[in-house]
Amino acid sequence: MITALSDDTSRLRATVDFVTEQDSETLLPLLLPGLDGPELRALVERCRFAHAALLVFPPHPEALDATLAECGLLADAAPQPSVVVRERLALRHHRAAADLDVGILRPAVHGHDGQLRMVEVFALTVPPGSDLEEIAALERARHDEAHVAFEVSAPDPLVLRGLRASFARYGAVPDGGGYNPHENGTVFYFAAPATAKAEYRRIELYAPGDHRDQLAVHLDEFRTGQPAETMLRLLTGAWTTQALTAFAHLRIPDALDTEQALDVRELASAVGADADSLAVLLRYLAALGVVTAEAPGSFRLTTLGAQLRAGDPGSMRPLALLYGGPFYESFGALAHTVRTGQVAFEHLFGANHFDHFARDTRLAELFDQSMAASRRMFEPLPAHPVLAAAARRAHGATVVDIAGGNGELLSHILATHPTLDAVLIERPHVIEAARQRLDAARCTFLTGDFADVPSSADVYLLSRILHDWDDARCREILRHCAEAMPADADLLIVERLLPTDDSPSLATAWDLHMRCNVGGRERTADHYAQLLSDAGLTLVGHAPLPLDGRVLHARRTDPSHSGRL
Repeated sequence: MITALSDDTSRLRATVDFVTEQDSETLLPLLLPGLDGPELRALVERCRFAHAALLVFPPHPEALDATLAECGLLADAAPQPSVVVRERLALRHHRAAADLDVGILRPAVHGHDGQLRMVEVFALTVPPGSDLEEIAALERARHDEAHVAFEVSAPDPLVLRGLRASFARYGAVPDGGGYNPHENGTVFYFAAPATAKAEYRRIELYAPGDHRDQLAVHLDEFRTGQPAETMLRLLTGAWTTQALTAFAHLRIPDALDTEQALDVRELASAVGADADSLAVLLRYLAALGVVTAEAPGSFRLTTLGAQLRAGDPGSMRPLALLYGGPFYESFGALAHTVRTGQVAFEHLFGANHFDHFARDTRLAELFDQSMAASRRMFEPLPAHPVLAAAARRAHGATVVDIAGGNGELLSHILATHPTLDAVLIERPHVIEAARQRLDAARCTFLTGDFADVPSSADVYLLSRILHDWDDARCREILRHCAEAMPADADLLIVERLLPTDDSPSLATAWDLHMRCNVGGRERTADHYAQLLSDAGLTLVGHAPLPLDGRVLHARRTDPSHSGRL
């Protein structure tokens, strides 16, 4: 038995014997007592016994080769990095993951039924006298990484949900997992029930491909039973924000490639960074999926990390610099907002964020760029039926974007609908930036405030404006719109809506952000309906947008009024 053996060779030999003797149909009922009949057959069809695993601690790579050979195993490839086991060891032993170089080897063996299976060998090199010897002794005694694995055939969300539910029904409990980008596979770990008749206490479901959406649900269930670990991860969330901000600030994404890995020392030279410190940052970001470690000391940019490239359309780099810069500082005074109801940003900087940014050209530009970085939210907006109908009017139509920033949204609308004209209302310094983006032949630039909304237009836009203000100011803004709107005009409002239940939503996080940094708030659909009603407008309906956004459609309550001149 593996629990009675201490040296790596004996433990490995016992694992080989186990893999040779077992198959899915006999092993699953041992791990999940009570599983039989049609449900057992269904699981056997969906997942096959693939391997048994153990963690060994060779003093050097050559010793590992000798141990494998002594057990009749042949590794036909070099070890690949083990992201999941490395992170689990780091967490258990309070060590930096970067200090634990864990590799995976999968030598093949033939089962008694003739099927090809593997022995999965995790190897952490522990030189004699190393401070890692204590970890090795504890792990050999506890066998935390010893497990049996079943590979899921044709995994899809429905299959994975069904398998996870079946395991839970027979007493298996979520026990972590992870996505390994090196082999593009997703791992779901379970702790076997106490009644299990197999000596292995951990079960792995291995799903080829990227299934991080299902993994997130699995890990949430796991962390519910791990409050200390969950709290520790939550408390270090600020480190993630600053790691991403540093990544963006140093323009590291622009120096990396999404296809070919770059050596960290070459990268450090390119971005002007200390190579050792940069390597630590990149290893941390690799655990988040922002970069991928291809070989020791070299990294490749992922699609996720590419969102922070400076020159790409819709780059989220400005958001990283804003959320990791002035808004990060003001979030440090969140307790002041919660205690007093006052805006932490104003408490810290002595002015509201609009005035503070306006006084600093660099911050003003960064703020406007960050608003444009959320373009994904309003990308579908030009296809909204209200704008499509306006574009079909024989006499032409005009769209007014109130406080429309640098014209990002208007530029998309005008490009989609060549028959539309536009008016942009903004502050003077923002108008100048918008002139670079919008065609003056089709857009009138109006310097002003909410009281300067022009009449006689067909569609009015308030994109992410109302959440900046309290209810009284929102009613005032909406009344200015209502007074300017002709009887048949439409108002489109882009915001996030707070859920009416406890369902997860970006709006919940943004509600806290708005109160701390801006003095505004997010609202439910009913709340907006009431504000519109108070201003003489009626909420017609609302439709989804990306990034948890919604577009609200409103019209005048009193159709006899006409704002046309």
